[in-house]
Order: sequence, then structure tokens, then C-alpha cells
Amino acid sequence: MALLGLTEWVRRDASGDHRETVEPDLERAVPVASAGPEPEAASPVPPPEATASAVVSRPPPPVAATPVEREPVAEDWEGLAAQVASCTACALHETRTQAVFGVGQRQAELMLVGEGPGEQEDLRGEPFVGAAGQLLDQMLAAIGQSRQSTVYIANVVKCRPPGNRKPHAAEAGACRDFLEAQIRLVQPKLIVALGQVAAAGLLGEDAPVGRMRQGAHVHAATQTPVIVTYHPAYYLRQPLEKRKGWEDLKRIRAQLTAST
Repeated sequence: MALLGLTEWVRRDASGDHRETVEPDLERAVPVASAGPEPEAASPVPPPEATASAVVSRPPPPVAATPVEREPVAEDWEGLAAQVASCTACALHETRTQAVFGVGQRQAELMLVGEGPGEQEDLRGEPFVGAAGQLLDQMLAAIGQSRQSTVYIANVVKCRPPGNRKPHAAEAGACRDFLEAQIRLVQPKLIVALGQVAAAGLLGEDAPVGRMRQGAHVHAATQTPVIVTYHPAYYLRQPLEKRKGWEDLKRIRAQLTAST
């Protein structure tokens, strides 16, 4: 029986058509732009005779907060996972159910980096478990990869941003050392950035995915090649763009083949 609202992932190559279905993903909430602070009311101008004798009282300058020094990031899996689970470096820890560390083969040739946990990931403690995660698994299977045996998956931020909004720069910065440590531990031959936030976190480039996906990129700290592609949720919202996803999958497969 056909289910209402299902979206097809279609791959075409020399072997023919291959069709699979996944649940549609709920569109991510878009943060409402702040209108900014209201203008301050103009202070009344005192008469000249008043200002001549008045003593101007100014508040003392604000004292800069002393930054909290965090312990060095662990260079082993168990220690790093424990640090992520107990991290309070940004405000996201106040609303999380649990931190989402990562999943997959810890010595994988292919490492995928996403944006951050969504609602289901926050509840289950694993990245990419919703509809976008199901589609990602099917995409990986199309090129002979899987999170269970050949791929490691992590996110730029380890705690869910409220309302599934994009992580703020400060939040991504608070998690950057954790992600860099994961990359050092995995030692992948190829990193794939899933979406603009992941690309910015890995490469420091604030450019659209459509512009970055055709370029050659390198993770500066490890000199690992990086391919930028769209987040799987993008294809659930824009099914006519799935051809671009298949093109990127073939590039990923070719890069891994060339590196063996």
C-alpha cells in the first residue's frame, strides 16, 4: 500500500533505476530575525545653571569576565566522550536531554560531519536518526558505505539548538576542539561536510553550499580532503535536487577509490 507523503530517493546509472522511499522530514524551524534593541529615549537637557553646579556621576566601566579555563581535550575515545557528555561551555547544555557524541566506525576512511542534533537525536543520543538520517543511510548504501561498518558520523555542535535552529558561532566555537579531536582519532582519508554549517565549521568559509560543492577543499589541521555537499534534509525539502546528491556521491566514491 502506498503511504501518503513519502518521498523517493532515485539513483540512475548504467545498471538501471533504483528507487527507495523515506519519510518526509519536517522543515527545520527558521529563527526569527531580531528587530534589535529599542532606541533609547533622549535625556532631557538641563538648564545651564543646573549643569554648572551639578556633579556628573558616571558608572564605573564594566569589568571583563575572566574566561573559564577548560581542561585539555582528551586524545582518547573514552575520555573525549566523557568530556562531551559533561560539557557546559555554552548555553546549549541548559536545554539538552543529552549530548550527542558521534556514531560509527572509529577508524573509518570516510567521516561525515553534520550541523547538530535535532529532536530525535537529542532523545536517542545518536546523530542522524530521523527522516534525514534514514535518507543518509540509503545514500551511503548506494556507494557501498554504512555507519555500522565503514563510516564515522559527528556534528559541529554536540547539543541540540532550541527549535532546531542553526548553531550560533559561539556555540560552534565551544565544540570545535571536540570535533577536531574526533577527526584526529578517526584519521579519515576523506571528510564530507553535510550542509553549510558543517562546511563553515570545518573550513572557516561562509559561502553557500552550491558554490562550495564543486571546489576542492582541505581540512587545514590534518590536510584531509573535504567534499562539501547538501544536508540530506535539503533533498527531503527539494526532491528535484536529488540529482546533485547522486553526483556528489559518485565524487565521494571516486575519491575513496583513488586514496586506497
